[in-house]
Amino acid sequence: MTTADIPAALSHKILRGGAALSAVQQLPRPLVFTNGVFDVLHPGHVVYLARARALGAALLVGLNSDSSARTQGKGPERPLNNELDRALVLAGLESVSGIILFDETTPVALLSRCRPDLYVKGGDYDMEKLEETRLVRSWGGQARAIEFLPGYSTTSLVKRIRAQS
Repeated sequence: MTTADIPAALSHKILRGGAALSAVQQLPRPLVFTNGVFDVLHPGHVVYLARARALGAALLVGLNSDSSARTQGKGPERPLNNELDRALVLAGLESVSGIILFDETTPVALLSRCRPDLYVKGGDYDMEKLEETRLVRSWGGQARAIEFLPGYSTTSLVKRIRAQS
């Protein structure tokens, strides 16, 4: 798939290049930001993103690029889906207002440019230990962990599929 194959109804959510930050500034506030690989989208992701979006007027998803995703320790074959495919699937969700790719290991640089009002992560993160939390709080924003829907993870899903092969 190429960017030309993506319908305009979805492509406008995938924020790229110099226009990305301008598009972020146009999103309604309060702006909620989360990030991740979102390799194989499952019900846990969908519920998590809907809960995140409910906390503000817009949800911006920082999506690990393929090179960034490979630094996350999920295995040499990950991500299974390339960054454009993962962005497209996220763009199809009503809860997601925008997706912006980042190449770094963490979204700290992206957060400093986007300056969301609220930074959220899954409940398995200790928010107080994240550099992202300190950064968002430095301009008066908040950071919050959102409980996961139990029993869902891409890693366990991939293991289950491989065990059945």
